Amino acid sequence: CLINFVTGPVTIADKAAEEAMISIILENFPSHAIFGEENGWRCKEEFSDFVWVLDPIDGTKSFITGKPLFGTLVALLYKGKPILGIIDQPVLRERWIGLNGRRTTLNGEEISTRACAKLSQAYLYTTSPHLFSGDAVEAFARVRSKVKVPLYGCDCYAYALLASGYVDLVIESGLKPYDFLALIPVIEGAGGIITDWKGHHLFWEASPDSRATSFNVVAAGDKQIHQQALDALQWH
Repeated sequence: CLINFVTGPVTIADKAAEEAMISIILENFPSHAIFGEENGWRCKEEFSDFVWVLDPIDGTKSFITGKPLFGTLVALLYKGKPILGIIDQPVLRERWIGLNGRRTTLNGEEISTRACAKLSQAYLYTTSPHLFSGDAVEAFARVRSKVKVPLYGCDCYAYALLASGYVDLVIESGLKPYDFLALIPVIEGAGGIITDWKGHHLFWEASPDSRATSFNVVAAGDKQIHQQALDALQWH
């Protein structure tokens, strides 16, 4: 029953939501390109400096089990750089908007991350400890053992909580570009930092030939615990 539900209604919901989003974008910005989780690359022109990256339902397991912590992620890239990011939670009617050069907002109100200088005082989120594999299992365990409270199960909502100043650290493995590109302007605009496990900026080139490769992501509200988390991950 669960398998049928996952391959049926969820796929239908994903595709229908993405098609609705594509229709709106192309109506308003016909020259822009789009890269969606469900449909990949779409562009009326041969090339565009502007690319929308869409994840209609981030948090499929939350969605199918009725937990209102899934979300819709929308990113707008300009020459490869995310300049706009949206995390939308339709059940709770919460919408975080990050815009390059401006303070991130939640339902129109400006927000910010909170200060937390020590990893031992940090609240850490990851979607599930079972999503790590290989060396990433031990890398995550090194950080988890050092934080004050490890928490689980929020998908993109964890990053929204970080931007709003409720938690301090989010660490995940195997994220696709449509899972994290929208998060970058939201977190950075709230005063936080988001990189890969080596501390490098997250970058993905969107094109007709692009593949949605996997990334390891660490986000922090405070630069000090971001560095401490990188030191604990020891990802070289």
